[in-house]
Amino acid sequence: MITGKNYIGVETSAKNSRTYSTFNPKLNKPTEWVFHEASQEEVNAAVEKAAIAFETYGKFPDAKKAEFLKAIASEIEALGDELISVYVQESGLPEGRAKGERGRTMGQLRAFATLLEEGSWVEATIDTAQPNREPLPKADIRKMLLPIGPIAVFGASNFPLAFSTAGGDTASALAAGCPVIVKSHPMHAGTGELVASAIAKAAKKTGMPDGVFSNLNSRDSEVGQLLTLHPKVKGVGFTGSTNGGMALYRLASQRKEPIPVFAEMGSINPVVVLPSALEQKGAEWAAQYAGSIVLGAGQFCTNPGLILGIKGQALDGFIVDLGKEIEKLEPTCMLHPNIYEGYEKGKKELSSQPKTAEVAAFKGETAPNFGEQKILTVAAQDFLDNPVLHKEVFGPFSIVVQCQDKAQLITVIQHLEGQLTGTILGTETEIKKSPEVVNALINRVGRIIFNGVPTGVEVCPSMMHGGPFPSTTDSRFTSVGTSAIRRWVRPVSFQSWPEEILPDALKNNNPLDIMRLVNGEHTKKQL
Repeated sequence: MITGKNYIGVETSAKNSRTYSTFNPKLNKPTEWVFHEASQEEVNAAVEKAAIAFETYGKFPDAKKAEFLKAIASEIEALGDELISVYVQESGLPEGRAKGERGRTMGQLRAFATLLEEGSWVEATIDTAQPNREPLPKADIRKMLLPIGPIAVFGASNFPLAFSTAGGDTASALAAGCPVIVKSHPMHAGTGELVASAIAKAAKKTGMPDGVFSNLNSRDSEVGQLLTLHPKVKGVGFTGSTNGGMALYRLASQRKEPIPVFAEMGSINPVVVLPSALEQKGAEWAAQYAGSIVLGAGQFCTNPGLILGIKGQALDGFIVDLGKEIEKLEPTCMLHPNIYEGYEKGKKELSSQPKTAEVAAFKGETAPNFGEQKILTVAAQDFLDNPVLHKEVFGPFSIVVQCQDKAQLITVIQHLEGQLTGTILGTETEIKKSPEVVNALINRVGRIIFNGVPTGVEVCPSMMHGGPFPSTTDSRFTSVGTSAIRRWVRPVSFQSWPEEILPDALKNNNPLDIMRLVNGEHTKKQL
């Protein structure tokens, strides 16, 4: 049941008289639920509880944390149809998407539980002493990863489950041993509260310390600023706009003790279409990309917002086919009137730029808040000369850039900002002859795709969902997959410590039976 209250650890609280409601974009009216914004007192209470909880939770065995994560997944599943109903009402997204995202959320939690149960993620490294080494003896030095402390997580607008309350940031931080305070996204506060209730139940059932998780309501930036500036918060996870991510990054860097902000921000996900791809199956690629552009009303961080090709008959045909396919597809509801308005503003701004031409746009009648798709085209030099055309438009929108030759194609890629993904369409033979194109794209992206579409992010250990700035604030880390845990830990070396008081992961007899790097050899052997 939705109460509209904040979760301060396992307790609910509603001390602030300021309230707000979520919005049903499909019905174009507010929902029935009223939410109390978190007060400064409640923010402080949540962080203080998290700091106290960290003293014990950060030292819990991995098996106990794994039990907690699996219990969260089970409690989310137990919410049943109520969670799906609230999700659909607050997002305008279809029921199938809601159920799929719920499954992904539970899958992420269980994947981190499996990682903890195996245990080698701590990267235990042991270099034993050499007391007789000349000219100086060598001390016994052992290293492992340890959690950094309470983490503030900001829910994402476009993934009410998988990138929000119990999403990848929360799951990875809890797995690392870090308590989490979520700043719930105001567009789906009801969905967030239901998930928060599931986490609270799981915490009680598995004996977690009070404060291991809190969920705070907020319709503006105040709560987020208070969390980021609080001296006992040690890291931030964010998924959203470049403006929002950079505001938090600057705020965190100005603290007396600066902290890391791992922000996933904007990306236009360039797609390079080589002539061989279009000559072989240009119409097929046009249909696939039309579907990818409008998928979820274009509200994916991996939406293909830029298509780069080399002028010629094949590209001309592809542009015509893409336009025809785009016009066939029915628009879908966007997440919120604010997001719809932002999309319309961005679409209008780019469409009004000189030397652009419209390829196709949906011309029919639509209900309020439905994003009408549009495709533009522009010559490569005009694209290079106009930075406005490099902007992300969050919605079903894309630009086809026509390059004179391969050299100009490489120049365009080199002038792009950092991106989450880059895609190359073409035959293996042509791609082998185009190493400069491949290398240019690798230098600008976190994930490079061969003959596919960028929409769809597989949750697995090999996934890299991050990229050079400004797609993320730190290109070394991913926000998807089990490697995301590395954002919330730091390496600590133990020098000349007695065996009895070393962490289990570093003890001679390897009681956890994990893989370790011992004197340069990966092994599970005891010392």
